[in-house]
Amino acid sequence: MMRKILLVSTLTLLLSAVLTGCQAGKEASTAANDPSAKPSIDIPWIATKNTTRINSSDPIQAAVLVSQTLWSAQTKNNTPSSVVLTDLSNWQIAAASTDLIHHPSNGPVLYVTQDGIPEATLRELKRLNPLGAAGNNEVQVVLVGPMAANVEEQLKTLKLKVDKITGEEPAAIAQSIDAYYAKASGKLPQAVIIGSMDSPEFTLPAVNWIAHMPEPLLYVTKDEIPAPTVAALKERGGKATIYILGPKKVISAAVEQQLQQYGSVTRIYGNDAYENAIAFAKFKDSSNGFGWGITTPGHNLSLVTTDSTMLVIAAAPFSHLGKHAPLIFTKKDGLPNAVMEYMMTLQPKFKDSPAEGPYNHAWLTGDNSAITAGTQSEMDDMLEISSASGDNPHSGH
Repeated sequence: MMRKILLVSTLTLLLSAVLTGCQAGKEASTAANDPSAKPSIDIPWIATKNTTRINSSDPIQAAVLVSQTLWSAQTKNNTPSSVVLTDLSNWQIAAASTDLIHHPSNGPVLYVTQDGIPEATLRELKRLNPLGAAGNNEVQVVLVGPMAANVEEQLKTLKLKVDKITGEEPAAIAQSIDAYYAKASGKLPQAVIIGSMDSPEFTLPAVNWIAHMPEPLLYVTKDEIPAPTVAALKERGGKATIYILGPKKVISAAVEQQLQQYGSVTRIYGNDAYENAIAFAKFKDSSNGFGWGITTPGHNLSLVTTDSTMLVIAAAPFSHLGKHAPLIFTKKDGLPNAVMEYMMTLQPKFKDSPAEGPYNHAWLTGDNSAITAGTQSEMDDMLEISSASGDNPHSGH
C-alpha cells in the first residue's frame, strides 16, 4: 500500500512538472498568438502565489517581456498607442523617457543599441502594431535621444509613423521630453521631480512615478543646476512644485536653495538606496496628490537590484497598468532590513478568513543571477496575508 501511495505521488509530481513545462513552452512560443514574438528564453515568467518574476536579466529581452505582460495587443483596450525607443547605452536619457509611457502614449519603453534595433525589439514592435496616439498626431513610435543611423530605415519596413526627440545631453533631452509631453497631453504639469544625473540608485525610483503620472524627471548634478533644467523650471512661472529625490550627499543643500527661486521645494530621501526608494514609496503630498503614499496593506511593488539600472527602466510600465507599483530596491541574496521592515508594515491581516483580503503582490525583474530563488521565496512569505490574531492562518480551513 505504501509503495502504491509513493508511486501515485511520484507520478503526480512528474505530471505537474510536465504540465508546467508545457505551459511555459506554450506561453513562450505563442505570445499573444504571434509565433514571431516568442521570447528567446525557455521560461519567460516565474510565479509564486504573491510574486511574478520577469525571468531575464537582459534589458532588451526584459523590456519585451514587460511589454508582453501588460499589452496583449488583442483588442484596442490592450494595444499601446505608441512605443518609446531609446538607446540602451544612456540610462539618464532612458530614465527621463519613461515620462512618455503615460497617456496619451500608453506604451512601453523598448531598447535599441548602437547597432540598430535588436531582433527582439523589432519582433515586439510588429506584435504590438501601435494604434497611434490620438493626442500626438497619431504617432506610433517616439525615438528619444541619439540613435544609430539605420534605426529609421528599419522602422520604415514596419510602416509606422515616427517622431523624434533629438539631442545628446541628458538634461537637455529631459527638458525636451517635458515640453514634448506637455504638447501631446495639452497641459504642462506644475510638479517636477529633480534627480541626480550621477547617482542612478537614488534617482531611479522616479521612473515608476513619471510612468504613472504626468510629472517629468529633470536633472541636476550634486552642486549645479544645468541650464536646460533651469529653462524647464522657468516654464512654470515661478510656481513649480519641486520634489528633490535623494539626500544631500547626492544633491547638495546649495542646489536645493537655488531651486527655491523657481517654486516650492520638498526633499524626499533616505540615507541609502533602499531607504530612499522606500521613502519615495511612502511619500504623499496631500496638497496636490503627488506621491504613492503606500503605507497600508493591499498594494503592489516592483523589486529590482540597485545594480540593474536598465532593468529598472524596462520595468517602469508596471506602475502604469495593472496593479500599479512603486520601485523598491532589493539585494540579490535576500531582503535588506529596511525592505523587510517596510513589507512587515504592509502585510495584510485578516480577522476571520484569508479570503477577506486585501492582498499584496510584487513584480521581480531579473533572472536568478540578479535575484535568487530564495529571495523570491522570502518576498513571497513577506507579502502573504496572515491572521490578525497570530494564529495559524489555515487552522480554520
